Amino acid sequence: MKKKVIVACGGAVATSTVAASKVAELCKKNGIDVEINQIRISEIESNLTGVSLIVTTSKVKRDYGVPIITGMPFISGVGVEATEKAILDVLNI
Repeated sequence: MKKKVIVACGGAVATSTVAASKVAELCKKNGIDVEINQIRISEIESNLTGVSLIVTTSKVKRDYGVPIITGMPFISGVGVEATEKAILDVLNI
C-alpha cells in the first residue's frame, strides 16, 4: 500500500527539497511505496487526507493527528540514522 508523506518547510523550496529527496531515497531502499507531497508548513492542514507522516525542516508546534518528524538532520548531517529509523518505524506500521 502506498504511503503518503508530507515534507514541509517555510517556502517549500530549499530545505524541503533536500529532505524530500532523502525520504524518497530511504523509502526506495527499504521497499516502501511512497508518495511525497512537498509543501509549505502553512499548507499542511489542507493536505492531510491520507497522510501517514509529516517531515518538517522547521519547528511545528501544532498537532495534526499525524506523526511529525523533524527533517533537519538531513540538512545538518547530525542524527540522520535516528531520523531514518523514526521514519521507517512510522511507515512500516
